[in-house]
Amino acid sequence: MIGEVLRDIFEENTELYEKIIEIRIKRAWGIVLGDMVLQYTRNLYVKDKILHVSLTSSVLRNELVLCREKLVKSLNDYAKIQAIQDIIIR
Repeated sequence: MIGEVLRDIFEENTELYEKIIEIRIKRAWGIVLGDMVLQYTRNLYVKDKILHVSLTSSVLRNELVLCREKLVKSLNDYAKIQAIQDIIIR
């Protein structure tokens, strides 16, 4: 009953659903990668199933670019939904 009502709400309001997905991915970023990475993260948002991340450390940026595919899988697994397809790290 409640599940059906929520499903109807999300079907009618895709912006709300996308915002909830973005919040799940942001939470996943902090938990999957930890506090050390969070302190170098300056901007984080999802647009068109792509996670955009701005980091202040070029060394960390290079390391994360190398394991981008694994990060996508880990973040989606944590969020329990295929929320993102790729990550752009700047």
